[in-house]
Amino acid sequence: MLRYEAEAQQYYPELKANRRALHAIPELGNQEYKTKAYLMEKLRSFNPDELEEVLDTGIRCVFRGSGKRHGAIGFRSDIDALPIEEPEGCSFRSGHRERMHACGHDGHMAVLLGLAHFVSDRRDRLEEDVVLLFQPAEETTGGAKRMIEAGALAAPDVREIYGLHMMPDVPIGRIACAAGPMMASTCEIDVDFAGRASHGAAPHMGKDAILAASYFVTGLQSIVSRQIDPAERAVITIGHMTAGHIRNTLADEARLEGIVRTYSNAVFEQIESMIRDQLAGIEASFGVHGTLTKHVYYPCTSNNPAAFERVREVCADRFIPAVPRMTAEDFSYYQLACPGAFVFLGCMDEQYNSPLHSPLFGFDEQALVYGLAMFAGLIHFEEA
Repeated sequence: MLRYEAEAQQYYPELKANRRALHAIPELGNQEYKTKAYLMEKLRSFNPDELEEVLDTGIRCVFRGSGKRHGAIGFRSDIDALPIEEPEGCSFRSGHRERMHACGHDGHMAVLLGLAHFVSDRRDRLEEDVVLLFQPAEETTGGAKRMIEAGALAAPDVREIYGLHMMPDVPIGRIACAAGPMMASTCEIDVDFAGRASHGAAPHMGKDAILAASYFVTGLQSIVSRQIDPAERAVITIGHMTAGHIRNTLADEARLEGIVRTYSNAVFEQIESMIRDQLAGIEASFGVHGTLTKHVYYPCTSNNPAAFERVREVCADRFIPAVPRMTAEDFSYYQLACPGAFVFLGCMDEQYNSPLHSPLFGFDEQALVYGLAMFAGLIHFEEA
């Protein structure tokens, strides 16, 4: 049992109400204005020492402790939703068309609001500063890096940081975590080939972008299978290709769109270098010009061993080992700035077992009590 589980249970009605209110107003990344207004109103009621907007829709909330412990402990929630239409039947269904909290961010926010209330109620016993971050755009362009650049981890300086994610394949009442990699790094890539058009009956007069792109895709498959240590896990996927304009003309352009995912930032750097080497070889072989463009990049979400041990100790018998997965999270940027741990908050039961990003995703709000108790257990309070 979690140390503060009984106390956290007292906040259940509030956790449930906040989750459902936020579920009804889902907004996409960097457009979370109603969400921000709701969060700010609730946070003001807890009288934090500092409450400020970060970026356009992010929030930083600070509770100052007695100073008995140096530095601050940080907690983060993402706040954006997905472009998914929620089916009818839910009493607190999304009020925004083609928008839904289908990834549990409504639950993440409810837990952090609950933590703000929990800390506010015990601020006379608080030994350290507590920083709560409500971050936009996790699902899209990544708000974590920009929050950090805007000073979210400074003054007070955050010495360690924690985050959680609702996880529908972890049983409710369990909290999963691992030392080291929890989620993969990810990078969205485009590769553009510029060739020279010619009549299809005179291919020797052109430079075929389709042929070059095809050889390039084939060559990519040798990187993971032949050039990366088999003990490392990595994926290169090209999921979309467009090329050419007409059937009887050599294509003068082609575009490949894909992703690269690994459990190691160093391995990602290796793969990127190998992709660029292969691209140079294709240029030389086919006389085309190739351009690699990196879009959204999230580093590997890798838990600090000491932070992991704190989580395991706090979770007690509710802890289970996590199985790392190839999905990605921009919480990883916080972990590059200071030690931290990311956990999976179980929410699977007989009624709720649909996967993340499904229009059927949902969860029993009792799971939020365990998330609140776990976060609260990581904070140092003086004994009552």
